[in-house]
Amino acid sequence: MPKLAPKLKTQINIWPHIKSYAITTFGLFIHALGWTAFLIPGEIVGGGISGVAAAVFYATGIPAGYPYLAINAVLIIVAIKMLGASFGIKTIYSVIMVSFFLTLQQKFITAPIISEGFMSTVLGGLLGGAGVGIVFTQGGSTGGTDVIAMIINKYRNVSPGKVILYCDIIIIGSSYFLFQSMEKLVYGFVTMGVVAYTIDLVLNGSKQSIQIMIFSQKYDEIAEKINAQIHRGITLLDGEGWHTKKHIKVIVTIVRKNEAPMVHSIVNAIDPKAFISQGQVMGVFGEGFEKIRG
Repeated sequence: MPKLAPKLKTQINIWPHIKSYAITTFGLFIHALGWTAFLIPGEIVGGGISGVAAAVFYATGIPAGYPYLAINAVLIIVAIKMLGASFGIKTIYSVIMVSFFLTLQQKFITAPIISEGFMSTVLGGLLGGAGVGIVFTQGGSTGGTDVIAMIINKYRNVSPGKVILYCDIIIIGSSYFLFQSMEKLVYGFVTMGVVAYTIDLVLNGSKQSIQIMIFSQKYDEIAEKINAQIHRGITLLDGEGWHTKKHIKVIVTIVRKNEAPMVHSIVNAIDPKAFISQGQVMGVFGEGFEKIRG
């Protein structure tokens, strides 16, 4: 009787998933800390469902984590029914963790860390935005107005960015009825701006790319070294010096911002007399960089 071939065991590498969720959790912790350490003690209502939860806390004394969870739970249930069951598991995880962190941190942080309102606004917005940005880098979302935007966008030709902006304006504007203070209202809009700027900074900071042009007689050695050590593509252009009338090959390569010093080091080691031109590019799409989207 012939022996049956042993079943091949499919090995699944779970480390990338663990790492992604660990980074996401850290981002959520930072986001919640921005609210509990600076914005909520400073009585500042920012945008998003976190802002709604903060407003509920000011009005009723209920810890912000509970209304945050309840409102997002309703939105997620509606989203699953309207957008399908494939709605992001990371969003559900993020909502639960933010609710947990808000509730836990409010128990330990009971007094304002900084009494000055504007500083609380800036620091709270920086931490809140940085946390959301970190979550976005891992393909996650904190739910809230993002979910509302997705639902409306399905049935109306309105960009998600506009929906989120309108929601934030309404949420922050409602803080005037709580505090009867234009100062608090302005702080809320400053928070919205700081959060948006910080999110963009975190997202673009991890994706910034540099285009480098290298002029050297030892172009072949330099190109080989860059390709072997940094694993970036190389393009050679034909050039001619106007003064010398000599033909020369120009190396063109695009690398991440943190890889640029490595390119400089390689060039300096091979040809210290080489000429380098470097410039930041707005976006790079294709293999090794961002995915080309339609």
